[in-house]
Amino acid sequence: MNDRLILSVSGAIALIVPGLGEAATRRPTTPAEPIATATLLTASGAGAGSATIVEDGSSLRLRVSARGLPPGPHGIHLHAVGKCEAPGFTSAGGHLNPQGHQHGLENPAGAHLGDLPNLDVAADGTAVLSISLAGTRPALTEALFDTDGTALVVHAAADDNRTDPSGNSGARIACGVMRRR
Repeated sequence: MNDRLILSVSGAIALIVPGLGEAATRRPTTPAEPIATATLLTASGAGAGSATIVEDGSSLRLRVSARGLPPGPHGIHLHAVGKCEAPGFTSAGGHLNPQGHQHGLENPAGAHLGDLPNLDVAADGTAVLSISLAGTRPALTEALFDTDGTALVVHAAADDNRTDPSGNSGARIACGVMRRR
C-alpha cells in the first residue's frame, strides 16, 4: 500500500507523508530569464566570456562567466557607454556613475554604480562572478539602458577599490556591450 500522496496545485508540489504533520511544499525553480546579455571579446576579437543581467527580487543581478584571460585578479566595471571599439575599448567611456560618486567599493562617500568586485581568474583562465547591483530595479534599468547603453569592461590589473576615478586597474583587456532582451 502506498503511504504517500503527491499533489500538484498551480505549479506547487506537496508531498504528504503520514506522521510528519503538515505537507511540505516546494515550488519548482526555473532559471531567471536574462533581461540583458553581453559577449565579452578581447582586443583581437577572441571570445572572453559572457555576462547576463537577471531579475533578483526588486533589484538586478549581474553574472559574469569569463574565459581565456590572464590568471589573477582583474578590475571589472560597468562603463557608461555601450561601445566596445578595439584595441583600447576607450569608446566605453568612464565607469557608470549616474550619482556622481567617487570610485571604489571601499570609498566612504559611496562607489560608482559601475564599481564591481575584482574578477579572480583561475590558472586555467576562467572566472565566474555573480553580484547584486546596488539600487532598485527601476533606477538600475534607467541607468543601464539609457540612450547610449552600457558596456562591461575587464581590466588588466586588480582594482584597488579606492583610487579615483578607476582604481588603478590598468588597460582594458576585454569588453562587451550589454544588450537588452
